[in-house]
Amino acid sequence: MVTGTDSSGFDDPSAEVLVEAAGVFGLLASPARLHIVWALAQGESDVTGLAERVGGALPAVSQHLTKLRLAGLVRSRREGRRQVYFVDDPDIVTVVRLLVGRLTDRAEHVPARHLRGV
Repeated sequence: MVTGTDSSGFDDPSAEVLVEAAGVFGLLASPARLHIVWALAQGESDVTGLAERVGGALPAVSQHLTKLRLAGLVRSRREGRRQVYFVDDPDIVTVVRLLVGRLTDRAEHVPARHLRGV
């Protein structure tokens, strides 16, 4: 496999890494799943608490959690009869907090604009 180096001296990532990153970004491209990951980045929760927080129907939130868990972005543990979900990857938390925080700051300081071509 050939990887290049850009003008700043960084090597290009491998095709496998790019595929994995695109998969993660694809999962986070859903506003509902992004909201769930954002909420879990603030603290763990069960599906009922998440559904209330993100304003989603319980079955839909449960399906989103299953996808996020299967992708390894979210983990869960049993507490009695409840399944508690959490984000165990500090890098995912950092990326989500950074992106959502920056966009929130921009929205508060810049008139609303729409993203085109996305």
